[in-house]
Amino acid sequence: MYRYKITLVFILSLVLTGQAQAQRYLPGQKGIQVTGGAVDGFKFKNEDGQAFFGGVALSTYTKNGNRWTFGAEYLQKKHEYKNILIPLSQITAEGGYYYKFLSDPSKTVFFSVGASAMAGYEIINWGKELLFDGATITSEDNFLYGGAVSFEIETYLSDRLVLLINARERILLGSDVSKFHTQVGIGIKFIIN
Repeated sequence: MYRYKITLVFILSLVLTGQAQAQRYLPGQKGIQVTGGAVDGFKFKNEDGQAFFGGVALSTYTKNGNRWTFGAEYLQKKHEYKNILIPLSQITAEGGYYYKFLSDPSKTVFFSVGASAMAGYEIINWGKELLFDGATITSEDNFLYGGAVSFEIETYLSDRLVLLINARERILLGSDVSKFHTQVGIGIKFIIN
């Protein structure tokens, strides 16, 4: 009799719960993400401070829904000089850990905070020191090192497609121009296994 009651409870739990949710944030699950966005307040007009970033990364989920992320990023910020804009480009690689601190019961929306170690190279005006009017750029190209602190929201659009919204503060030492950059971006993640 006890066995029949257990079987009945199990069947009722399956019937009454409705549609089963997909398995998300499983240990060992991987995703490839592509992100882009604004840096230090993007401006659409050609004026000082126009900046953007783009990146690609691989995420590997661990126990409890946390994840390791490894990737590369390109950041460009333009600074005005007379009637031209001088580009500052940063190419960086990073590795970081994200801690999931909140999710909804349906496992559709996840909130995470993360910290990353970063290293890369900064190029000013693509190596051209002499400007059109004879002025010389005194800042040099440099190796960069430091890290980033991030806040990220992930929303599952389907079982394998995730919308990302993130905000982060990069702290990169070694730069002659700017050591801090605030980024706000959006991206897509594809779950590959």
